[in-house]
Amino acid sequence: MRAIAFLRRRWLELAWGVFAAANFAVMLALPRWETIPFHFIWVSLTLLYGFRLFPAKATVVILAVVFVATGIGIGHDAVVGTQPWDEISEVPLMSAMFLAMVWHAHRRRAALDVAKEESAQREAMLVQQGRFLHDASHELRTPVTIARGHLEVLKRTRRNPSPEMDVALDELERIERILERLLLLAKAEQPDFVVVETIDLEPFLEDVFMRWSEVAPRSWRLGKVAAGALAADPEGLRIALDSLVENAVKHTDTGAAIELRSRASGASVVIEVADEGSGISADAVSHIFDRFARADPARTRALGGVGLGLAIVDAIVKAHGGHCSVKTSTAGSTFSLQFPGFREAEGAAYTSVAGARRLAGMR
Repeated sequence: MRAIAFLRRRWLELAWGVFAAANFAVMLALPRWETIPFHFIWVSLTLLYGFRLFPAKATVVILAVVFVATGIGIGHDAVVGTQPWDEISEVPLMSAMFLAMVWHAHRRRAALDVAKEESAQREAMLVQQGRFLHDASHELRTPVTIARGHLEVLKRTRRNPSPEMDVALDELERIERILERLLLLAKAEQPDFVVVETIDLEPFLEDVFMRWSEVAPRSWRLGKVAAGALAADPEGLRIALDSLVENAVKHTDTGAAIELRSRASGASVVIEVADEGSGISADAVSHIFDRFARADPARTRALGGVGLGLAIVDAIVKAHGGHCSVKTSTAGSTFSLQFPGFREAEGAAYTSVAGARRLAGMR
């Protein structure tokens, strides 16, 4: 059994050994043609080393054996006159070529080892980060809930509750929203993060639009919507769209337009949220979907955000196998979410209800 295991593990080296021995025999039998088997031996050794990166001692032993054997073969032919003496220079030249290849191979292996180690460290760090987010968020929810409960009781029992109570309750509510988002991010790497169902996209987007059109005084627009079925997690998709629309509300002024629309792109669908805000700086665009990133730190903090909303959007879309992008200018921003698994309705054209459901202005 050990012999069979050894043959399976080292069959390539053994095959090369037989090949090299056969070529060495040809060198001895046909001295006038020895340069061909000579090069076969060295080139095959180089190729073998590309597949099997030998330890240093084994490399030295193999190199020494091949160097001496081929050197003796060519030296003998030079002595008897079948080959010129300058042919013997081929041996150190091929050895130098092989050593150069060995050096590059070891450098590449060292670089790969470093990359693997860094990748493992990053993976471990992400696992620790996810565990920390989950544990910290879970532990903080209890004292926040207790504090909020006591404040609500005090507010109900006092005849003239102070305005500071409302401020404290608002801040506790904001903390609860942050904790919910942290818990959601902590689950992003888990296999059950999204539970895919078939969604009728058109009424789904209309429902999201109608809910938000009553929230803030903006010029709400439901643009063209692709009719069809999307394989997605309905709760995750709703959270992603709510985060984008919430972001648009935070960064637009009263009366500014916010539009929700979608379009088919082959077997995918692109859902877009466009706004007439002030846009995003070029420096912020590259990391806007990163966790805790903020396009405008001062303004975002004033509005109650900590840079989690877009990170959640990115995590949800990536869990579906899609990707996020943003286009921005001083006239506003358009966030695009591309989801695979879309089947457009047969014979369906884009449905445009912008005129019927455009809620201009000041709700």
